[in-house]
Amino acid sequence: MPPVKIILVPTDFSPASKRALRYACSFADACGASLHIIHVLENPFTQAAFSEMYVPPPGDFLEELERRARAELQTQVTSEEKAKYSAVFIMRAGAPAHEILAYLNEQRAIDLVVMATAGRGGAARLIMGSVADKIVRAAPCPVLTIHPQDDAETSSTYRAA
Repeated sequence: MPPVKIILVPTDFSPASKRALRYACSFADACGASLHIIHVLENPFTQAAFSEMYVPPPGDFLEELERRARAELQTQVTSEEKAKYSAVFIMRAGAPAHEILAYLNEQRAIDLVVMATAGRGGAARLIMGSVADKIVRAAPCPVLTIHPQDDAETSSTYRAA
């Protein structure tokens, strides 16, 4: 097995993606890898723009969403972990699967993706499909998916899907 030196961790800030990040940190500890943590900001008005009842967002709404997402992205690991894992934070805008795959194709040195199999719930997942499914099928490197657990806060084990 080739050495794992750089791990990409997509996050949507959900509890499931936070569990995947914790797993990636453990994996990075075991193999001395660094972490790239990516968040893709989706424009919530994109699909609504095709509706007859479309109302454009207020002037600085999207800029505020981006500012908040950038701030949240920085809080995903502690200052100590940022240094320990040489953490790189990536913010993209667009469709999550497309942007994650584009980043993987740009950064060919990434050895592994660690991501949750569930972030979005319910109808959004049914309509848009699973981001994890798309990444598993098209990533140029191995993808380790972390299955959501009922009681993840009290569980110390992870299951790969």
